[in-house]
Amino acid sequence: MTDPTPPRRRAGRLVARALLIAGLLALADPAAVAHAAPRAVPGPSPTTPIDHFVFLMQENHTFDNYFGTRPGVDGIPAGTCMPVRRGQAEPCVRPFHLGELGSLDLDHSAEAFRVQYHDGRMDGFVEGVSTQGKNGKLAMAYYDDRDLPYYWNIADEYVLFDRFFSSANSGSIRNHMYRVTGSPGATGPAESIPPGGWGDIPTIFDRLEAAGISWKFYVENYDPTITYRSRTSEEDVDRGAQVIWVPLLAYARYVDDPRLFGKIVDLDQYYEDAAKGQLPAVSFIAPAGDSEHPPGSVRAGQTLVRTLLTQLMRSPNWNSSAFLWSYDDWGGWYDHVPPPQVDRYGYGFRVPALLVSPYARRGYVDSTTLDFTSALKFIEVNWRLKPLAERDGKASTFLDAFDFDRPPRPAVFLGTERKPAVVTRPDPVPVYASYAITGSLVVALVGVAARRRRQWT
Repeated sequence: MTDPTPPRRRAGRLVARALLIAGLLALADPAAVAHAAPRAVPGPSPTTPIDHFVFLMQENHTFDNYFGTRPGVDGIPAGTCMPVRRGQAEPCVRPFHLGELGSLDLDHSAEAFRVQYHDGRMDGFVEGVSTQGKNGKLAMAYYDDRDLPYYWNIADEYVLFDRFFSSANSGSIRNHMYRVTGSPGATGPAESIPPGGWGDIPTIFDRLEAAGISWKFYVENYDPTITYRSRTSEEDVDRGAQVIWVPLLAYARYVDDPRLFGKIVDLDQYYEDAAKGQLPAVSFIAPAGDSEHPPGSVRAGQTLVRTLLTQLMRSPNWNSSAFLWSYDDWGGWYDHVPPPQVDRYGYGFRVPALLVSPYARRGYVDSTTLDFTSALKFIEVNWRLKPLAERDGKASTFLDAFDFDRPPRPAVFLGTERKPAVVTRPDPVPVYASYAITGSLVVALVGVAARRRRQWT
């Protein structure tokens, strides 16, 4: 098969692999050598240096809600004031810092999207929440680097996407189906899991299985007894949500096949696999209590992500990995960018998304139009797999977020304190003083040399 990778990236890939194989990374940071490990991925080799792709899905935030005040991105426009009623300029609500105030779970149904989107006018965010009997002003709240220091630090060092949209203009069920199938699942007006499960809709894991490529679905607080046959309610976060966030648990062929069912494992297994350098080629991660779903703690979510990334960075798999995380829907929060309506189901509003990899461009803002099916597209391109559906077949990928022309860079372990960048400049006084001292030394040395010449003549 012809390698579809562009020549420039193919050359970079070969250079990077040559460095790994030949051990020339000794010329770089010694810490990088400790991470180097032989490929342990069965099946076809990737078309890039990424042997291990990890995809985490958090919950219910928009880009403006997390990064709208960050410099250098397409953030909240100056002077924004959202009308309390669509089409009426006054009264209106300005964006405000939420901070430690916390929040209710705002409405994020298909109807809420319709009101907030308002045929592209983007003026119904307050009304879309208020009509559900909740405080619509909360839709205009945002967090910033005081609340999300780790995420903002990650954006400084790796890649932040500012045109990454949720795949569906509704809630979690369709968005999680787009994440694994490239399609919305059920095509009727109701957003629900069919009583008999998802039937024969193909998943990315079907493609991986057929190609002999390893995979696992890691689930925080996993309960293997909860499947589409046993869940009690879609609103029961502790039980029903597991089947939404892990759509494979609503497939008879995954639930009934012990070999396939055994690849859905507790998140504790991720830490063990990473420590041993045994991560599969493709890892999907579903959270539970640390998902950042309001009213859950955003700091708890940061702790989870930081723990996952730290384990990956310490892993022998680091030099050949990429870690992407995003958020399954907008959660009712404001975002100012009208999402392209590519079909009747999407896109939804922008969501935060970040990429961490030894090949990720440093401090890069990627403005490519992306959605969850772009992650499928990356997997398909990287391992030469056939698209699942029209969406992922047409999706853009995020290959430009990588720099494969350079060897993998060592991991950067970032903290949870946010410190603005400070440009340090030398104090001219010590510099000039050093010039005076140096001049005095030169004069003294010249004098000594002259005396020695007189002694020998």
